[in-house]
Amino acid sequence: MAHQNDITRKRGTPGLADPFGRRITYLRVSVTDRCDFRCLYCMAEEMQFLPKAEVLSFDELDRLCAAFVRQGVRKLRLTGGEPLVRRDILDFIRGLSRHLAAGTLDELTLTTNGSQLARHAEALAAAGVRRVNVSLDSLDPARFAAITRRGRLDTVLEGIAAAKAAGLAVKLNVVALRGLNEEEFAAMVLWAHGRGHDISFIETMPLGDVDGDRTDHYLPLTRVRRALERHFTLQESGYRTGGPARYVTVAETGGRIGFITPLTHNFCESCNRVRLTCTGRLYLCLGQEDSVDFRDALRGGVADPALDAMIRAAMGHKPKGHDFIIDRNHGTPALSRHMSVTGG
Repeated sequence: MAHQNDITRKRGTPGLADPFGRRITYLRVSVTDRCDFRCLYCMAEEMQFLPKAEVLSFDELDRLCAAFVRQGVRKLRLTGGEPLVRRDILDFIRGLSRHLAAGTLDELTLTTNGSQLARHAEALAAAGVRRVNVSLDSLDPARFAAITRRGRLDTVLEGIAAAKAAGLAVKLNVVALRGLNEEEFAAMVLWAHGRGHDISFIETMPLGDVDGDRTDHYLPLTRVRRALERHFTLQESGYRTGGPARYVTVAETGGRIGFITPLTHNFCESCNRVRLTCTGRLYLCLGQEDSVDFRDALRGGVADPALDAMIRAAMGHKPKGHDFIIDRNHGTPALSRHMSVTGG
């Protein structure tokens, strides 16, 4: 496999590209829509999850991932829902690690709510995972429980500590929520940097019905940055991880802060990623409905050359950008699907 990919690269195959010349090298794969939290910006409190028959098996997901790697994808991120609640997820990750060993994949990463991390961290590290992103929207136990509706802060903090002990780099993701967690941001930066973790702040996105009006809690990151600048000296950084975050370095701590701004300053011009749902539907943009369904083809016995051709053709549907808006005139979701369907 590695030898064949080397030959392909030497022949000058450009890999995947969209109609606007952007190279697609990053695939985010949702392995389940299920989650043990019900974060108020992500899900309704009472969720109807997909029937299991609609969800791809790990063999089917593995085959799709392998096809994307053949086409030049260099980074895979597993998401959900909560990926670690799916049974046998570690076997799936071990299987994907063959691409790391072959040199055809640069990075295999995971986004998690941290609830299952304490018991899986060592196995993830052994399987070739080197970094994890952990959602952490508050360091106050009561506030954390209110935001997640079902989560326990102590369990997540235990998972973060276990990940660090296992040698995993941890980045913390904080959704900025006006009136809920904004008073904590400076303290969260100090907490994260004091433990050697990067931290990113994210604007809430208008996806799915979440039992409320997002304008109540929407907080632009321009405001978050100004607030942080009252506590820290923020220095521009060229650091990149391949995702949408733009980083600064905090002079006082030496640590990094990322800002993910899909609304106030979208990052569409440099988008290098597509998203695969657990049902086999490929979304070419998080904020648009352009998608291609691979499940029927997989279950119909499609051969690898035809599967590869489907992936290349799908890139032609990638739009130039999204149309996210949150204000009082756009209180309903931009899209009806929940974030957990597409992958966080």
